[in-house]
Amino acid sequence: MEVRASAKFQRFSPRKARLVTDLITGKSAEEAISMLENLPKGAALPIGRVVRSAVANAENNFNMTLENLYVKRAIADEGPRMKRIWMRGRGRRDTKLRRTSHITVVVDERKA
Repeated sequence: MEVRASAKFQRFSPRKARLVTDLITGKSAEEAISMLENLPKGAALPIGRVVRSAVANAENNFNMTLENLYVKRAIADEGPRMKRIWMRGRGRRDTKLRRTSHITVVVDERKA
């Protein structure tokens, strides 16, 4: 049975988050958590929180154990973009786009 957890409006770009989510897809939950704790990427810690939340949902709501869980899907979708003004020379201005991400992690039980 699939169990999911999500975090929305995270302040990093989905392109950078997909580098991390691609690493953990298909790994066991324990291995994914340990990888994310030691990964030198900015998106690794928030994605690790989502993985731990999905594992906690599986343990508390469906009586699954951590040893049998694996990351079935990890998705980083694009959230809304925040537009900020960036002042340039000669009185001009540009817009900076601050991208946000919606992170979804789905864990499932391995068939023995």
